[in-house]
Order: sequence, then C-alpha cells, then structure tokens
Amino acid sequence: MTSTGQHFINGKRRSGSSEERFSVTNPATGEVLAVDTRASADDVDEAVQAARKAFTTWSRTPPAERCDAMLRWADLLQQRSDELAATESSNGGKPIKLARGFDVPGVIDNVRFFAGAARNLEGKSSGEYSPEHTSTIRREPLGVVGSIAPWNYPLQMAAWKILPAVAAGNTIVLKPAELTPLTSVMFAEAAQEAGIPDGVINIVTGSGRGAGHALISHPNIAMVSFTGSTAVGREVAKTAAGQVKRVHLELGGKAPFVVFDDADLEAAARGAVAGALINSGQDCTAATRAYVQRPHYEAFVHRVAELMTDVRLGPVDDPDTDMGSLISFRQREHVAGMVERARAGGAKVVCGGYLPDGPLARGAYYAPTLIIDAPQDSEIVQQEIFGPVLVCLPFDTDDEAIRLANDTPYGLAASAWTSNVFRAQRASREIQAGCVWINDHIPIISEMPHGGYKASGFGKDMSTYSFDEYTNIKHVMSDITGDQRKSWHNLVFTSR
Repeated sequence: MTSTGQHFINGKRRSGSSEERFSVTNPATGEVLAVDTRASADDVDEAVQAARKAFTTWSRTPPAERCDAMLRWADLLQQRSDELAATESSNGGKPIKLARGFDVPGVIDNVRFFAGAARNLEGKSSGEYSPEHTSTIRREPLGVVGSIAPWNYPLQMAAWKILPAVAAGNTIVLKPAELTPLTSVMFAEAAQEAGIPDGVINIVTGSGRGAGHALISHPNIAMVSFTGSTAVGREVAKTAAGQVKRVHLELGGKAPFVVFDDADLEAAARGAVAGALINSGQDCTAATRAYVQRPHYEAFVHRVAELMTDVRLGPVDDPDTDMGSLISFRQREHVAGMVERARAGGAKVVCGGYLPDGPLARGAYYAPTLIIDAPQDSEIVQQEIFGPVLVCLPFDTDDEAIRLANDTPYGLAASAWTSNVFRAQRASREIQAGCVWINDHIPIISEMPHGGYKASGFGKDMSTYSFDEYTNIKHVMSDITGDQRKSWHNLVFTSR
C-alpha cells in the first residue's frame, strides 16, 4: 500500500486538506492500494490559482518549446511503461495484457501526437476578404481548464483531457475518479520531470459533489470538460451554463453492432465478443446491441455464446487472463440487476448472467453474458449497462437495421458488418454516431476525433479537432488603405 498523496498541486504530490479519507483498492482482489484524504474546496482553489499563475508563462511559451517538453514526457512514460501498466491494471481491475497492449502505448502515442500538433495550430489563411483590409485568424488558449475524468480508463482519460489543453497553451486542473487516481498523478509527475512548469498540470482527487462541484463552479475556470454518465453530464452543463463557461461533454453510449446477411459471420462474431468484453464492457463505445439480419441470426448467437464461454477470467496480473473484474462491487450489482430485470421481463440469458465462484468471488467479477429475446424498448436495450453484457436482436430489412441502430438516446459509436460497399456507405452515412466502424469495432487512433451525437455529448477528444474545444478563435482585421475616410463611413455620416 502506498502512503504518498493522491493529489498533485503546483508541482508537488500531496494529500488533501479535508478530514474525509478515501481508499483506493484493487477491485479484482479487494487489496487496498492507497489511502488518502479528499481534496477540499480550498485545495481546488489552490490548484486553480497555481494554474492561473502558470498560464501567464505557459500560454506564451513558443509551440516548439511546448513540443520538446512533451516529447521528453513521452520518453519518460515509455521508460516507465511497465510500472504504469501494472498500476493501471491493479487499480482498474483490468488484465495486464490490456494495460500493456492498449492503455499505456495508446497514451504514449497520444503524447507524441499532441507534441507535434502543438506546432500546427491551424486557422484560415490570412488574406484580403475585404478590399480595404487584411484579415488574420489567431487561435488562442482559453485559460484554466477544469476537467473531470471517469474510472474506466484512468490513464487514457487523463491524457485525453490534459494533452490538447496544454498543447494549445492552457493550464489544467483535473479531477480523476476517486476510485482510480493513481496513474493520473504519475502522469502529471512525469510531465513535471520532463520540464513542463509547476502549475501547468494539477490533479485533485475527491468526490463529485465536493471537489468536482468546487472545480466546475470555480469562477476562474474558463472551460469545463467532463467524461462520464449522461445524467451527471446534464448537471455539469447546468452549472457551467450559469457562469457561461465553455463545456465539452463525452457521455454515455449504447453502441449498435449491425450485422448484415452478407457479412463474414466468423469475423462479426469475434468482433462482437471482443467489442463487448473489452475492459469488462466498461467502455462507452463497447458493442452492446447486436442487430443481426435474420438469415445469420441463429448462427451468430450460437457462435458468440461459444466464444464468450472460452473467455478466460482470472487474476489481472496473469498475462493469460482475458477479462478482469468490474471496477467495484457496486458496479457489479448494477450490471447484475439489469440482467435480472431483463430475465424477469422475458429475455433469455444464453450464456453468463452469474457471479463467478471460487478464488474470483473475492473480486467484482461478472461472467460474460449474452442475452436474446429482449424487447427493443426494454431497459437492457435502451440504457447503458457498462458491463460484459451483449444483447442480440434480429432484423429483416436494411431500413429496419438503421432504424433500430438509431433507436436509443445515445450516439457515441456504432459498427456495420457487410461485404457490400453500398450498405457500408449507407450505414456510415445514416447511423447517428460520432464514430462508425466498418467490419471492426473499438480501435481508436490519435489522429482521428472521438466524440458523440445526441445524449452522448458534444465536442471532440484526440486529433487536431480537439483544439476547437480548447482554443478561442480571434479575428484580427487590419486596414490596408491608410485612408482617413473609409467607404463605409457614409453609412453613419456624409463625408465632406
């Protein structure tokens, strides 16, 4: 167990000043990894003031210098990748092979991408859009960003919040989830060691109602970025709107997985299992609703059940483990409750739907689960589960497939499986989601944006599109005539 503080304010790791304590555990074993005190409103204010002070210098630091510091940061993270992966695995209850193969390398790539992007803040080219003026576009940092990250991908979500903000010249105060702060603080420490000045990146750990509310409502926060549930996102937006802050929301998802009758059935079945079970299904882009054209339906259900049964649950530090635990027993109860209500409503559980026994019983494990015969308007189809559960339903026509895919409040991600280019183009065009994969589901890359439609939020993470969230666009218009009498003055008074 670590006794070091789980806050990082103005370049120093420390504990919070409140009297409220919290424990960080390994949800796969129940082991306590750290104990600390929560951040108080005073701690949040101290972090914001440190960020305000650092902004004066950091916002004026040449992009090349920001780039160099971020490249050194990436190198340090690479050197510490084993430690980061082990910590991310134990704190999140995720298999070590996921942390090593996805979480950590993805973050290092993100850092390197944004290091380069810092030198390429684009805008419309300067020019004479009026005969009497030259127009120039400036892209300027906002100030102090207040970000709140979730617990499902602690290190990646910290990176997605921090990197575009600081690459664009902002400073930031991040509140990670109280369940998973460990790698966020490690990430910030590495940034400081790489030469990013004190106060540019600050981490405060605490509850949403405490530190979270203090952060988003702080008068010196210029922008709020939140990733989490749609319900909480609405409250964040209300609070920010009262102070006219810029808001970026990446919220829930209920991704459809549409399998047409000309799809490669084996590829689709494997894609569905991997897409539904990655990170124990605790992924807002996870495949949760498989719609399969009727000629493939029974074979698809059978093959998915076979593959799910072969998925290996086990200790998260075992490289042979395929799926770890859920983040907490509370989350497991949520998932199990949704499955039991679906079963009571007439849905059939084809495989899974139970709590593993034996050595896994001490952790928050839940078996990979496949459900069929659930009504389209049922809770299990309409609402986010955030667990290793896939619901499978048949469809007959292409029109029906598109309609069903769009028939939830969410629109974060989706996939379509077909060998027909016209079907693929139609699906990508008509499915309402921020990302549509064709014949795959889940992969992400630093160069491409991530964000949702509808109740899945607005704004983009990753890619240069994210700079639209973290910068102000300023138009500078300069007279090029030198004339005292401008042509438009006649609209106000007659020139003589």
